[in-house]
Amino acid sequence: MPSIKNYRADLRGKHRRYFEISLILSLSLIIAAFKLSPKDGNIDENFNPPQELITIENIINTVQKPIPPPPIPAPVLSGTDEVPEETELDDVEIYMDAQIGPPPAPPDPPIKIEEPIIFVAVEEMPKPIGGLKAIKEKVFYTEIGRRAGIGGTVYIEAIIDEEGNVINATVKKVSAAGWMRKH
Repeated sequence: MPSIKNYRADLRGKHRRYFEISLILSLSLIIAAFKLSPKDGNIDENFNPPQELITIENIINTVQKPIPPPPIPAPVLSGTDEVPEETELDDVEIYMDAQIGPPPAPPDPPIKIEEPIIFVAVEEMPKPIGGLKAIKEKVFYTEIGRRAGIGGTVYIEAIIDEEGNVINATVKKVSAAGWMRKH
């Protein structure tokens, strides 16, 4: 079945004419808008701003001189003119058919001695036998310190084993408080 075209429905035929008419109308509207626009009364047409005077200065061209490289130090000559003697190596024989045994066994790893676990925070703090009174009775002052009346506080850190024996004791802090109290 042949297609029947209606010549009135063909838009491509009139496309060029519609484009030209719309272009003429839009340009004529823009020209009319510029011609009929009101003039601004504040503009002075004879206004000429003062001209700026520009002075031209001749600038002397400078030449950047290259920095010379630092001088190379002279080689240091040794004080002796002796030439070391050549050492000769012994001839080495290589046996390609020789049987090589397995490598030696690695040495046994060193035995690690386990250090005892030291508890810093314990459930029940150790107490000296006899209390502080027993410690004060066993405090030893030197004769010179006793005569001078010097005293102070010593902080000692001690490690105590399971039976209550002191294993290791170190002095942590010593503060000289001044004069010893007289009892």
